[in-house]
Amino acid sequence: MLKKIVTKKGQIKPGEVDLSYSLHLLPIICLTAIFFVNFVSRIILSPMITAVEGDLSLSHGEAGSLFLFITVGYFISLVGSGYINSRVTHRVTIIFSSVFVGLALIGISFTRSAFGLGTGMFLIGIGAGAYLPSGIASITRLVDNRQWGKALAIHELAPNLAFLSAPFVAEIFFLWFSWRGVEATIGIIAISVGIVYAIFGRGGEFTGETPNYRSVEALFRNTSFLIMIFLLSLGIASSIGIFTMLPLYLVDQCEFTRARANTIVGLSRILPLVMIFIGGWVVDRFGARQTIKWVFLITGTITILFGIVPSNMISVVIFLQPVLAIWFFPAGFALLSSIVPEQSRNLAVSFATAIAFTVGGGLIPTGIGIMADVGLFPLAMSLVGVLVLSGGLLLALKKPGTGFNI
Repeated sequence: MLKKIVTKKGQIKPGEVDLSYSLHLLPIICLTAIFFVNFVSRIILSPMITAVEGDLSLSHGEAGSLFLFITVGYFISLVGSGYINSRVTHRVTIIFSSVFVGLALIGISFTRSAFGLGTGMFLIGIGAGAYLPSGIASITRLVDNRQWGKALAIHELAPNLAFLSAPFVAEIFFLWFSWRGVEATIGIIAISVGIVYAIFGRGGEFTGETPNYRSVEALFRNTSFLIMIFLLSLGIASSIGIFTMLPLYLVDQCEFTRARANTIVGLSRILPLVMIFIGGWVVDRFGARQTIKWVFLITGTITILFGIVPSNMISVVIFLQPVLAIWFFPAGFALLSSIVPEQSRNLAVSFATAIAFTVGGGLIPTGIGIMADVGLFPLAMSLVGVLVLSGGLLLALKKPGTGFNI
């Protein structure tokens, strides 16, 4: 375990690592920038999904399944990341992730078939999945565990900025390009960010634990770890799962234009961007478990309203739903990091996130799309809210104790 030992003059003794939050703010911001481009690459198809459906003649179910292709690739990459990170440093993995995602996006811009698009999405998942375990491991090594809430909250600015900017980026680029041109442009940006980090970036100059049967078995024998997988799945479903299908829902069920849908969805992510800073303080002050409980109870209830309120009230729900949902991730990853040994954190993040993203970010959107094809789009959105609410009720009704140590 790294320790922060400071002399009377405030200097770090030789051989020790300064784990202060402020000193490593710049490296954390650099990692957040990498994560931002990584996340935009995975969700940029959502605000363009109606154009993609029309161009490639896809059904709602087929459109939703495209996000399942991403999560399958993401799953494989996350599970395999432990083997890679035991041989190369997390820094190398982070650089590889950004460049590979960029190349996959450029490849998608040339596709003319649903199969080619699905393959490209799968490859994006492969590249994107390599980042998260290395990013989380790098940040939790950089700062003291008492500051994890704030450090991870800054890191979680990335997906929230992505949620905010992706709809506007799509609409702005649509002024000059088709959806293929948008994919290619973001691919070039992803490659450029990876190169910049390779030259100027810091952090992650260490390898992870080598996966083996015993370490993996120990994780899955840990009841708290299994519960965290369930909670992560719900957290991802309430954010990414809803976001990916929301523009299509607004166009198909509420008769919004694509531009209006993307504008409202994008604007609804401004307040969560502010709330993420408060979320970091809340996690450090009240604890990750309490934070997650109330996030799920409130967010689940609001999500249920998607399938209930009339179209003229849907904008209110759109703005309220993500406000607290974003607090889950700094709390979730802080809680996940606290229930496993330091040397196993990259494995825990890899396996938990792989399964959770497959469920919350892949199976949930696919299920929504399939239900939409049979006329049950509103019910599908509300059912996601019921699932999220169940996670909050689980934490509220079951107290920490034997078999439930979260």
